[in-house]
Amino acid sequence: MMIGYIFVVSKKTNDMTRTENTQHVYLEHVNITVNSMEEGVAFFKTAFPHFKVRGGDKELRNWLHLGDDYTYVALQQAVEDLGNTYHKNYDRIGINHIAFVVPNIEELANRLLAAGYKRDYPKQVEEFRIREYFADKDGNEFEFIEYLSNRVEERNSFND
Repeated sequence: MMIGYIFVVSKKTNDMTRTENTQHVYLEHVNITVNSMEEGVAFFKTAFPHFKVRGGDKELRNWLHLGDDYTYVALQQAVEDLGNTYHKNYDRIGINHIAFVVPNIEELANRLLAAGYKRDYPKQVEEFRIREYFADKDGNEFEFIEYLSNRVEERNSFND
């Protein structure tokens, strides 16, 4: 969800001021360290073909921002190869997964499956949402959600 500020320009001073009551909280970006920048970019470009590189720096540290005008993923390459022996343990402290709302979960899942990515958890079909979980090559888990209702009380219902 992308909702930001409304700016008001004062005619007397020509200054912009923010109208705070229109701001809603949303996730702007997440920063992920990956073993391979190419693999990280490939995963997100498969999930979100419209994402473009928004900036980066290979001189200081190999990192980039990949996204659209509203949200992005900051990727940075690990200093040394940490290997692909990662195993998700939800009993340990840390981020378990990152979720994205998508308009067509079937198309997204088909793109990821066709590119060789595997489901990290069985597909969840519920009354008001469908959820898919996929892991990237480093074992980071991502949830993708398609809501089947625009009604807030249904979207936020977990009594299926």
